[in-house]
Amino acid sequence: MSGKYIQVTTATGNQYKAYLATSVDGKGPGVVLCQEIFGVNQAMRDKADLLAEEGYSVLVPDLYWRIAPETELGYGAEDFQRAFELYQQFDEDLGVQDIEESLAFLKSLDVCDDQAQQAVVGFCLGGKLAYLAACRIPNLACSVAYYGVGIEKSLAESQNIQGKLLLHMAELDQFCPENIRQDIQQGLAQIKGTEVYVYPQVDHAFARPRSEHFDKTAAQIAHERTVAALRKTIGPDYDLAALWEEHIRHEFDTRDVPATMATMVAEPYVNHIPTMTGGVGYKQLSRFYQHHFVHQNPKDMSLIPISRTVGATQVVDEFIMSFTHDEEIDWLIPGIAPTGKKVQIPMLGVIKFRGPKLCHEHIYWDQASVLVQLGVLNPQGLPVAGVETAQKLIDESLPSNTLMPSWSSSEKKSVA
Repeated sequence: MSGKYIQVTTATGNQYKAYLATSVDGKGPGVVLCQEIFGVNQAMRDKADLLAEEGYSVLVPDLYWRIAPETELGYGAEDFQRAFELYQQFDEDLGVQDIEESLAFLKSLDVCDDQAQQAVVGFCLGGKLAYLAACRIPNLACSVAYYGVGIEKSLAESQNIQGKLLLHMAELDQFCPENIRQDIQQGLAQIKGTEVYVYPQVDHAFARPRSEHFDKTAAQIAHERTVAALRKTIGPDYDLAALWEEHIRHEFDTRDVPATMATMVAEPYVNHIPTMTGGVGYKQLSRFYQHHFVHQNPKDMSLIPISRTVGATQVVDEFIMSFTHDEEIDWLIPGIAPTGKKVQIPMLGVIKFRGPKLCHEHIYWDQASVLVQLGVLNPQGLPVAGVETAQKLIDESLPSNTLMPSWSSSEKKSVA
């Protein structure tokens, strides 16, 4: 937990506790995060901390303060029963008022960028409240609702939405079956700035870590979409390409491991997909960089950029890596003694950021092409190529389909 509890005093004199997670930058755009029916528990604090790492100052108000202050429940049968009882007592209209007052209070804090617009993010009960906030709170730039329950009952209010609305819905959600999802999708289809995503084969609470229905891939994609919506509407604007270039500079030019690690989050990871080399966490990754990567690359290793795509949370680089295999490169060609041969490899890097820090790298290449170029794999009779894969990436006029024995058979056939 990186945040802290504070006392909220609103303009109308209401007082209640809230969890405050401060932006990694010390000050950031304000986000009010709305709780599940289980109160402001560890799961909600973790969500706030994650958004703080993304650059936001996040306030999680105790929305149960009128009926059961400081409630913090788990997910067992007894706690679920208590949570459901509180949900039945909860007044959604007053909850939306609390959210509006919480936004105003957050904006008054030094950790909040008072020049930036604000957003609301909510889960379960909080998802419904995030939707209602989009409908009822003027000048709210963005609202994100994860598996909100009961949105279909308030679809008429969607005509009042002025900002961006993002809904994350679970295909197997028992609280929002297919017919209701379709009603919501149809009801919001004509509302400008609204995006609805349905995540296949996942259930309610798929984005809650360490829970029965947690689905990592769905949660990751939903988080990316959430941050992309927040970046577009309230900021902050990070130059991800420049941050990535700084990381590369320390890897290949200065060959400075501490400086390389300083460009990354506290617990990053790197995965070179074909060889499964890299590391997870600061300790393992810094060990990998120090002893197996930064200081173990050939002196003439170079990167030739082909294309770059910069998104809200990641950079995708397409490039050719060239080098002379004059020393062992155990991260790339583990166990193969130096051959002295020149190698050119088309590569693709997916570089994920969390706020202004690099979070992970997924690096892809064709290992068969590398082995062919080194002379340790005979391509005869195999559907693999050597340096030609890199050459064709630069010169698309080079022949295609040379590995297809059937290619010549279609030369005189008609094309539809």
